[in-house]
Amino acid sequence: MILYLHGFRSSPQSYKARLMQQEMARRARSAEWHCPALSPSPAQAMLQAEAILQTAANCAAISIIGSSLGGYYATWLAEKYGCRAVLLNPAVKPPRDLESYVGVTTYYHSNERFEFKPEYVDELRALAVSQITRPARYFLLAATGDEVLDWREMVAHYPGARQHIIQGSDHGIAEFADYLPEVMAFCDADDACDA
Repeated sequence: MILYLHGFRSSPQSYKARLMQQEMARRARSAEWHCPALSPSPAQAMLQAEAILQTAANCAAISIIGSSLGGYYATWLAEKYGCRAVLLNPAVKPPRDLESYVGVTTYYHSNERFEFKPEYVDELRALAVSQITRPARYFLLAATGDEVLDWREMVAHYPGARQHIIQGSDHGIAEFADYLPEVMAFCDADDACDA
């Protein structure tokens, strides 16, 4: 199973999510693909993700891919469930970074409005992982050209994890297709999980 968690203001319609979905279909593994439209509430988003994870037989069958805020969520879930996680330009301090977004905003792919409530910042704080355990279950893909988040914070937050630092690029990792084989190889490995 691959569970893909999109970022703040993003959706299952993001470029990376659609590319992953196409790749899973190409491999005749569509039934193993899950990419929910996450609630703006971090607590609700985790309930959504956990409901999907609990359908898997064991952690060895689970890989979580998290982009931006989804990477923050993926880290918390990987620590809780002992599964592997691929982190794509992950947010490591979203309570700090998203505090200024409290209020009404829109999604990128639909312009639908939603409210990011003040209590959501506290919900984010409750999901903080100060230090990862078992770095072998993590793969960080970070771009030095990320215009939204600092790649150096990402590198520091995942010591000992497999790390691929992309020189340049952007927050959305525009050339994600180039890294798809590496991401899939990590997800399909049988040695990165605590099974």
